[in-house]
Amino acid sequence: MHVYCKGFVFRILALLLSQAACSPVLHAENLKPEDLVIRHLNSIGAAEARGASKSRVIQGTSEFIPLVGGSGRVQGTSGFVSQQRKVDILMKLGNSDYRGEQFISDGDKVYVAATISNHRRSSFGDFVHSQDQIVREGLLGGALSTAWALQNLDHNQPKLSYEGLKRVDGRQLHELRYRCKKNGDMNIHLYFDPETYRHVMTVYSLTAAAGFGTSVPSATDQVGMTTPSNLPGGDPTQSSKQKEVRYTIEERFSDFKTTDGLTLPEHYTIHFTEELQNGRTTVFEWEITANEVSTNLSLDPRNFLVK
Repeated sequence: MHVYCKGFVFRILALLLSQAACSPVLHAENLKPEDLVIRHLNSIGAAEARGASKSRVIQGTSEFIPLVGGSGRVQGTSGFVSQQRKVDILMKLGNSDYRGEQFISDGDKVYVAATISNHRRSSFGDFVHSQDQIVREGLLGGALSTAWALQNLDHNQPKLSYEGLKRVDGRQLHELRYRCKKNGDMNIHLYFDPETYRHVMTVYSLTAAAGFGTSVPSATDQVGMTTPSNLPGGDPTQSSKQKEVRYTIEERFSDFKTTDGLTLPEHYTIHFTEELQNGRTTVFEWEITANEVSTNLSLDPRNFLVK
C-alpha cells in the first residue's frame, strides 16, 4: 500500500509539472489583444507615470550599415523628439551625400525629408513616404516616443488580433497583428517578451507593383557604393521588366532602462530589405543608441512642422 501511494504521488507531481510547463502556452491561447496591450503599457510604467509624460526628447548615436548591395559604414547622431501624438525622428549621418533620414508627424500629416545630395529621398525614405501611416500612427520607433501607437488606440482605431506565441530567433514571443484603419495593405506584426511584455520587435512587410520608387537613387549610391542597374537609381527602363517588389522593415528594441518611472529601450535597430523579382536584393540597417532621455521639456512647435 505504501509503495502504491508513493508511486501515485509521483505520478500526480509529474502531471502537475507537465501542466505547469504547458500553462504559458495555454494562457497565451486565451490572451486577448486588449489584455496584451494593457500588460505592455504597464511594462513601460504605471499609468500615472505614462500620463505625466507629455513630451520626450531622446538623444544618441546612429550608424548606417549596408548589409547587402553595398559596403562601408557611416556614423552620426540620432534624436527622437515627441509631444503627445507629434513626433520628429532624426538619424543624422556625417556624410554630405547621404545625410540620413528624418520623419516628422504633426499628428495628422507626415513629412519625410529629402536627405541625399540631389535633393531627393533615399529608397527607404521614399518607401516610408508611400506608407506614411507608420509614422502618423506612431508605429515607427515604438515606445521611444509619446506618439507610440499602442498608447493612442482611441485615435488610431486599428484592428488588433492576437496571433499567439511565435518562435523568433530561438525564443517565444507574443505576436500582435496591427491593421491600420486606412492604407491597410501593409502587414504589421508587433512582438512582445512573454515575461516582461516589453515590445521587442515590429515587422512591416509589403508587396508592391513594379516601378515603385524607381526615380529615387538608393542610399548606397550616395555613400560611394554600387547599385545594380535595375535598382532605384539605376537604369529606369528595367522597371518595366519587374512585376513586383517586396519590402520589409524590421525594428528591434533592446537594452531597456528606467528613467523618470518609464522603462524604454536604449538600443534600437531598423533593418530595411528591398527584394526585386529578378533576385536582386538590397539590405540596409540603422543602429541607434540612446544616451540621454529627457521628459516634459518645453518644445519648439517647429520641431513638428510638416512642410
